[in-house]
Amino acid sequence: MLRAVTHNGTFHADDVFAYAILKAAAAGQVELVRTRDAALMAAADVVFDVGGAYDREARRYDHHMRDKPLRANGEPFSSAGLVWRDFGAAAVGNLLSVVSPDSLDRIVAMVDATLVRDVDLMDNGAMTPTPGHFSTVIEAFNPTFTEDGREENGAFLQAVDVASAVLARVCAQANAAVLAERTVAEAANAANDPRIVVLDIRVPWEDAVFDLELGLVLYVIRPAGSAWTCSAVPPARGSFDQRLPLPDAWGGLRDEELVAATGVPDATFCHPARFVCGAKSRDGAVALARIAVSSLPLR
Repeated sequence: MLRAVTHNGTFHADDVFAYAILKAAAAGQVELVRTRDAALMAAADVVFDVGGAYDREARRYDHHMRDKPLRANGEPFSSAGLVWRDFGAAAVGNLLSVVSPDSLDRIVAMVDATLVRDVDLMDNGAMTPTPGHFSTVIEAFNPTFTEDGREENGAFLQAVDVASAVLARVCAQANAAVLAERTVAEAANAANDPRIVVLDIRVPWEDAVFDLELGLVLYVIRPAGSAWTCSAVPPARGSFDQRLPLPDAWGGLRDEELVAATGVPDATFCHPARFVCGAKSRDGAVALARIAVSSLPLR
């Protein structure tokens, strides 16, 4: 059983998330005391967001000192980021059933760069709080002055339940992103034409294309239920443009009209904006992509 201490009184997203991380890392085997009692802190295995000290070896994770711990880029840690740095890998290992060592490192880094960093910055006043920000939502679990009967530690644990659920989902999403990137990389390596990547399962591909720096890819083909789609790759992450839009003559055509325009017998549609088209079969979608790139020289 891991004995942990954090402060009592008003809680913030960072101490809530720090405890959610510890619970995940220890598979729930954590005994928490919320106090500022120095003797109880001295006897604890882990102390976070209180105590006036940062010492990784002693597992002391406060960040309120003048010489506060900073990330390599100069951004400040909160207790959430400090605890994640030491316990994140164990938390991910327990939250996800099967993760390879290389994937584990990527997932830990991805969660740190998104959810955990965001909590860190908000707690340190480096982001502007808004009513809908997740840190603000977590802190809304604090009892208000009108709720004399709302018990503080119970409110903290309610917030931890929410944070734990979100942490689990963010880890699952990061794991999916790592697996998707691996799938896209394998498909790109196997491609006969570097401009066309064919995915045999429906995984998200856009981030992977840019993270892997696949600058030659123009179209990505993947299944969509019982059909297949051919999507044009944007020139930049999040852009609504395309590196090479589908042919102008295809825009808005469906079924027989698209079949007549392309010669692909099972072609089904082309979006008017020419960023995606489809066919009933894998071969049909590949044929559409090949026609779309046929006017360009192979680089």
